[in-house]
Amino acid sequence: MEQLQIGRIKLTWLRGGVNHLDGGAMFGVVPKPLWSKKYPCNEKNQIELRTDPILVQSEGKNLLIDSGMGQGKLTEKQLKNFGVLEESKIESCLQELGLTCQDIDYVLMTHLHFDHASGLTKEVEQGKFEAVFPRAKHIVSRIEWEEMQQPNIRSRNTYWKQNWEAIKDLVEPFEQQIQITSEVTMYHTGGHSAGHSIVRYESAGDQGIHFGDLMPTHAHQNPLWVLAYDDYPMDSIFAKEKWVKEALDGEWWVTFYHDAYYRAIKWNAENEQLEQVKRIRPE
Repeated sequence: MEQLQIGRIKLTWLRGGVNHLDGGAMFGVVPKPLWSKKYPCNEKNQIELRTDPILVQSEGKNLLIDSGMGQGKLTEKQLKNFGVLEESKIESCLQELGLTCQDIDYVLMTHLHFDHASGLTKEVEQGKFEAVFPRAKHIVSRIEWEEMQQPNIRSRNTYWKQNWEAIKDLVEPFEQQIQITSEVTMYHTGGHSAGHSIVRYESAGDQGIHFGDLMPTHAHQNPLWVLAYDDYPMDSIFAKEKWVKEALDGEWWVTFYHDAYYRAIKWNAENEQLEQVKRIRPE
């Protein structure tokens, strides 16, 4: 498992699963000759996307950013359509670190699409689900939480009842921003979904940011490169314009949930990579 230190904050990437989605959908209106130079695709035009939660350890608290693909949540048809070759191994990853799911204090949800939220619950008997992190406060924007429970004709394909019903008493919605520890803050941005949020790290003079699906991979750094999956693409662009400039000007770490090649990158204002944490790819 790859790790990164941002000031006093320790980040560890857990194994949450992998899927393969259409590259054209993941890069929206950007032509394939441009995006494929930055992020390769297979013969089906699909790109590899991890779904790996980040364990964030700050001020004695264990925080988890998103929850992975879960186990046994997808039908055979969904596994095939989404190109899922691996499901979550969160519990075994935590065990390697000397932790259990009971030790997670907060789950910070950038949004609640199935590839981020399916790891929040598990089926304990036919049709009955329980929270995977029963002691954790589940933090999500109020807009996102409300749409999760009452999805519209588009979002009902990704906001699933089995991913929220068992955690409803653990959820603590927030409005515009929320301080989790003195080193970790969440901000509502909208864009990818109406309730999408990002996470900012600030510790001992070092800084970082987690863009969620505003920047799912390193190849999405350009503010204009947004997903066809985004419900509100102009909101994505406006949010990225603001936060990407701050991140590059301040030489912050940028961390990724979906990237199959990089866990984190630090760029400068000239768009040069200063440091990287590469994903350890199996042989």
